[in-house]
Amino acid sequence: MSSRKILKKTRSVHRPPSRKNLWVKILLLVSLLGGPFWFFYREWQNSRLQPEAIFVLGGGIKREPVAAKLAAKHPNIPIWVSGGTPQDYAKGIFGKESVDLQRLKLDYQATDTITNFTSMVDKLKAANIKSVYLVTSDYHMNRSRLIGEIIFGSRGIAVKPVSVKSDRPDEPVSKVAIDGARAVLWLFTGHTGGSWVREYKRSIL
Repeated sequence: MSSRKILKKTRSVHRPPSRKNLWVKILLLVSLLGGPFWFFYREWQNSRLQPEAIFVLGGGIKREPVAAKLAAKHPNIPIWVSGGTPQDYAKGIFGKESVDLQRLKLDYQATDTITNFTSMVDKLKAANIKSVYLVTSDYHMNRSRLIGEIIFGSRGIAVKPVSVKSDRPDEPVSKVAIDGARAVLWLFTGHTGGSWVREYKRSIL
């Protein structure tokens, strides 16, 4: 075998990795390292956060009582309730904790978790709120927090979770992912895709 053929064979065996493969490995490494880093950074940031308002998601009868106790501990910040219990009942819950009802703002525009946030984000922004306690049930928190970080985060509003204990399991990852995608869709189009979701649900029933 000639020296030229031997050299060619050696080069083919020890061929350096392509630039494309190198970038894939770098991105994979960044993802593996960046995920845990982001999680711990977010938790550290939340531990230092001093919210300027309480934001309650309606839909659970235990949420407003927990929010009322929280409001009593923080007497100088407003309370926003989206899609909660009827007005008189809600006022009774907060009044029981001696919360000044002038602080309480009730809103009934929302039709689902996504619109809890989209219907309120500009109102909070107009009130110059930069951070909120997010009060909802523990099983509902992963989805709500993700949506809040996308929608409220787009207006510079941070969220600090306050979970209300329940006996229900966490919502499935698929449900969290779908509403996360809907939140991103809203950022770019102003639409939540709610009608598509409802149509899909009807089609599979």
